[in-house]
Amino acid sequence: MTINKAGPSGKVIVIGTSAGGLRALKTLIHQLQEDFPAPILVVQHISADATGDVLLDALGQQNNLKCQHAVNGDNLRDGHLYLAPSDHHLMIGDDRKILVTKGAQENRSRPAIDPLFRSAAVVFGSKVIGMLLTGYLDDGTAGMIAIKRCGGTCIVQDPADPEYPDMPANALKQADIDFCVPLPEMGGLLYQLLAAKAKKDTPVPKDILIEAKIAKRVLSDLPAVNALGDQVPFNCPGCGGVLWKVEKGPLTRYRCHVGHAYTAQTLIAEQTLKIEETMWTALRMFEERRNLLTTFAREQTGAIRKSALERAELSQVHIDRIKAILLTDDKGTTQDTPT
Repeated sequence: MTINKAGPSGKVIVIGTSAGGLRALKTLIHQLQEDFPAPILVVQHISADATGDVLLDALGQQNNLKCQHAVNGDNLRDGHLYLAPSDHHLMIGDDRKILVTKGAQENRSRPAIDPLFRSAAVVFGSKVIGMLLTGYLDDGTAGMIAIKRCGGTCIVQDPADPEYPDMPANALKQADIDFCVPLPEMGGLLYQLLAAKAKKDTPVPKDILIEAKIAKRVLSDLPAVNALGDQVPFNCPGCGGVLWKVEKGPLTRYRCHVGHAYTAQTLIAEQTLKIEETMWTALRMFEERRNLLTTFAREQTGAIRKSALERAELSQVHIDRIKAILLTDDKGTTQDTPT
């Protein structure tokens, strides 16, 4: 595969962050100059109904880089920072241009970090510098692994540095990270890496190519995911379809054939959310049934009244059980309830 170039260094910077990301990005950008010799693409987890303008305005106030929302089809330019639009994935197309899509969520997020990192690894190979900053859970870990397998360079924020250390800490555990540094040292490190001679390109592994194509909506069929792993007896929380277990590299992940993807941590978190939603629905239905039976019993006499009241009492038993489950967290502790 021919690796495209971007700017004098021929390198590209991809950054992923979540909780605490605004402060981290401002600190990083403050260390860079207007003539920064590479494009920077950023995925910050934001809600689907957010515009991202607050984040973009705050970054632009640093007056160092030209900060803008990523636009599908635009060319990459040095000294520019491209922020993923809300509710869209940001990736790099095979033609080296910006790719913005409405593909399936990965790790419960859109934009997600892994699709950006993976696409950059496929297109730029050893000329990718991936950076993972503050955030919850482990989005970005699989992308870091892809960057490393394609010969790129991986940097994480020192977990002792941020308020939300999960993302960099998980990457350190699972991926072969090149540099783990505090945020104030990252700017200088980037300049050193951009000035250094590029490493030799390595062939892009087939599984990374397949996953990149799925995320870009080029490929989303059964043979594609069958090539990545085996089916498992779990349903995709995003669409209800079958999941495949992907065990390429050190991180176990799960993917359905339409594109939803999860690490084990995010799959557990999403299943927990779905279970809670189901329990609240069940609670509402049992309470409605109890109330209906109680109302019905008032209008009846004899055996019919007795039967309705018995069924209302049974509904209350189920209500109490569901409430007990909802008030118990994953650690088996019960929340305080009003007396």
